[in-house]
Amino acid sequence: MSGRNRLWRVAESPTTSANVERVFSYFIVAVRLGTVAQMIPAVHIGVATSPNAAAYLACWVAAALTLVVVSVVTLVRRRPLGAAASAADFVFAYVLLVLGPVVLVSGERFGTWVAYQPGYALAIILTAGGVRSLALWAGGLVGVVVCFVVYLSGGAGENLISTAISNVLMYVVYAIVARMFFGYTRRVAHDADVSRARAAELARREEERRAQVMMHNGVALMRLLTEPGTDAARSRLLDQAEVELRRMRSYLRGQPPDGTRSAAYATAGSDPPVRLAAMIERVCERFADLYVDALLDLGAEVRLSAAQAEAVERALESLLLNVREHAQADAVVVHLDQGWDGSWTLTLRDDGVGFDPASVSAGVGLREIVVGELCRRGLVVDIESAAGEGTTVTISSGSGPAAAGTEQDVARDAA
Repeated sequence: MSGRNRLWRVAESPTTSANVERVFSYFIVAVRLGTVAQMIPAVHIGVATSPNAAAYLACWVAAALTLVVVSVVTLVRRRPLGAAASAADFVFAYVLLVLGPVVLVSGERFGTWVAYQPGYALAIILTAGGVRSLALWAGGLVGVVVCFVVYLSGGAGENLISTAISNVLMYVVYAIVARMFFGYTRRVAHDADVSRARAAELARREEERRAQVMMHNGVALMRLLTEPGTDAARSRLLDQAEVELRRMRSYLRGQPPDGTRSAAYATAGSDPPVRLAAMIERVCERFADLYVDALLDLGAEVRLSAAQAEAVERALESLLLNVREHAQADAVVVHLDQGWDGSWTLTLRDDGVGFDPASVSAGVGLREIVVGELCRRGLVVDIESAAGEGTTVTISSGSGPAAAGTEQDVARDAA
């Protein structure tokens, strides 16, 4: 899009604080140049009827030039005038109002653009709402009202008093409305900036967490590969490392892991339900050196959505890696059970060294991969351990509404 098009497509402008100030500059230019356009048709009449034609023309030219110059400066600055320039703007409006009785006949101070001074003052009031200093804005408004009273002196008969009072009230009301418009729009833009910054920070933290989760198992495997062991043990580790390598590559490419989608479901745009028992068997095969006893018959029919199944798979891998690396266990039992209401429970129990949850803080594996990721998928996690008594980790769908929700996920994915 060209710069010229961007200038006028205000409705599509981002709601940032800087861009709002730019939109304010467009508003100010429109008001100022609109005032000049209204002044032009009556200038020849004003010169012809003025008691001091030269002074009238000089004031008119000065007013028109000021309106144009301020418009140009505001466009270049891309924001309203600063405090000093705004103060000078008010002062010039005062001068025009005070000199009005000198260059106008009394009968022309109302109702025509021959007397452009009240219209000029209104333009200043409308655009001065962008001044950040409340004292400057309020003082400028009071000054305009006082000078307008001077402008009326000796020229308003009894029949025009009500009109004069209406004009003063108009100045006050328009000034307050313009101030509210500028202030509220700035607050909306500020809130939008804060929200965007907060969203960016949350996205950064989430990406950091995802990176930690993705690298955890890979780092654990690399540590185990550097330790001495039999060729058979290293071969099993290499198989597991290949799985983690594919996941890391998929993560870096921003793609789902290979093999988690069948071609038919990828075409349809949804993931197939996954048999939990079959997935657990595949994971346990990667940890054959632990001699895992997998008791899965009671949960053979449990099916999960692909997202939940992937979270359970990562959690189970992380738990078995911890057993391999830290537990010094002789026996590991994985048990899957399904309740009559469709709920299911997966339990992993080892007889290793265990730990004291009160004195040992959970690492990335337990905190993020096991507890955090599973909880985000609507699953329930419970970890029980004691020093010298092994560790038991229970993952379940819960019962009642939780189980129903899991079944609904599977039904939706299968549809």
